[in-house]
Amino acid sequence: MIVVQKYGGTSVADTERIVRVAERVAQAKEAGHDVVVIVSAMGKTTDSLLRQAHEVSSVPPGRELDMLLTAGERISMALLAMAIHEQGLTARSFTGSQAGIITDSVHGKARILDITPGRITEALTGGHVVIVAGFQGVSRDSKDITTLGRGGSDTTAVALAAALRAEVCEIYTDVDGVYTADPRIVPNARRLDRLSHEEMLELAACGTKVLMVRSVEYARNHNVNVHVRSSFSYNDGTWVGAKEDTMEQAMISGVAHDSGEGKVVVRRVPDKPGVAARIFTALADAQINIDMIVQNVSADGTTDISFTLPLADGPRALQLLRGLSDEVGISDIVLDEQVGKVSLIGAGMKTHPGVAAAMFEALSEAGVNIEMISTSTIRISVVVRQQDVEIAVRAIHERFGLGADEKEPEA
Repeated sequence: MIVVQKYGGTSVADTERIVRVAERVAQAKEAGHDVVVIVSAMGKTTDSLLRQAHEVSSVPPGRELDMLLTAGERISMALLAMAIHEQGLTARSFTGSQAGIITDSVHGKARILDITPGRITEALTGGHVVIVAGFQGVSRDSKDITTLGRGGSDTTAVALAAALRAEVCEIYTDVDGVYTADPRIVPNARRLDRLSHEEMLELAACGTKVLMVRSVEYARNHNVNVHVRSSFSYNDGTWVGAKEDTMEQAMISGVAHDSGEGKVVVRRVPDKPGVAARIFTALADAQINIDMIVQNVSADGTTDISFTLPLADGPRALQLLRGLSDEVGISDIVLDEQVGKVSLIGAGMKTHPGVAAAMFEALSEAGVNIEMISTSTIRISVVVRQQDVEIAVRAIHERFGLGADEKEPEA
C-alpha cells in the first residue's frame, strides 16, 4: 500500500525536526507501507530567498525567481534523505521535474498538467523511500523549472497521491486537524473528525489556512482521501474525503473567516448589457480572483457594482479599472480595505431551513452590520467591518453550538 506524506515548513524547520520526520517515515515503512514523502522548504527559507531576490532586483524575472525559490525544497529533501539513511533505510530524493510533475509555463503560480511518476514507481519497487521536493515542476513547453504558488507542496502531495493511487495522502502540519473555528479566536473550538471534500473546499476558500484551495480541488476531482494531522503527535487528525450520509450528520461543520480581502465599489456605471462583462473580463485577464459580487438596483440608468478580492490585488485592480473609466463610463472607484469575510459552512444546512435566519439573528444581537451576502448550497458568507470579524465568528460559533462543550441546536 502506498502512503503519501507531506511535511510543511514548520515540520522540517531545523535538523532536529528533520530527524523526527525521518523517524516517523521509518515507522510507516516498517509497518509495511511504500512511502512517498513531499517536503516544503525549512522554516522561513522561502521568505528569506524572496527577500534576497528583492535586495538585488526591484522586479526579479519570473524564470530566475522560480530557479531560486525551488532551492529551499531541494535542501529539505536531501537532508531528509540523509536522515532516513541513518534510520537504516534507503531513500531517493527527486526534484519536481525528476518526479515527473509537468506544468504549464506560468512562473510563480504554474498549474499541474500531468504526472509521469516512472522514476518514483521504479524507486518504490526497489524498496526505497521516495522524497519529492514540493511546490515545483517543469514546464511542458519551455522545459523551465516552475513553482506552483501558495500551498504548492500540498498540491504536489495530492497530485502524486492521485497519480500513484495511494491509499491516503497525509498532510502533516503544526496543527492537529481542522477546527470548527480558529482556536485563537474561539478557545473552545472543536477538532472535526471528518469533512467532505466540498466542506473542506468551502472552508479553505473562506479563510481556513490548514489546506489550500487548489490541493482540495485536486483531491475532490481525483477522489483522494486526505488526512490532516500534526507532525508533533501521533493522534488522528481530520479526514477529508467522501462522507457517509447518516441521520446524525452534523448540520454545520464550522465558521471560517478571512481578513485578507478588500471591497471594491465601482460607482454609477451605465446599466446596460456588456458593462459588467467588460469589467470582469479585464480583471480575469489580469489574473485577479473575484469573490463576492453585488450589483445594486438601477437608478437613473446607472448602477453600482461591488465585489471583493484579495487585498494584495486591490491596488492593481484600481489601476486597471481607472484605465477603463472612459471606455466603460465609470464615475468613481473606491477600495475599502477595512472589511473581512465570515462564513458558515456545513453540508447539512441544505436540508435545514432557517440556518441563514439564525446566522443573521446572531450577528444582529452581537451588533454586527452585514455589508454583503453570498451563498452556496453548503455555505453562507457575509462581509462585515474588519473590527467586527472576531465578534462575528464567536457569535455564530456560539449560536450554532459548535464548541467542544456545546451541542449543535436542533433545526
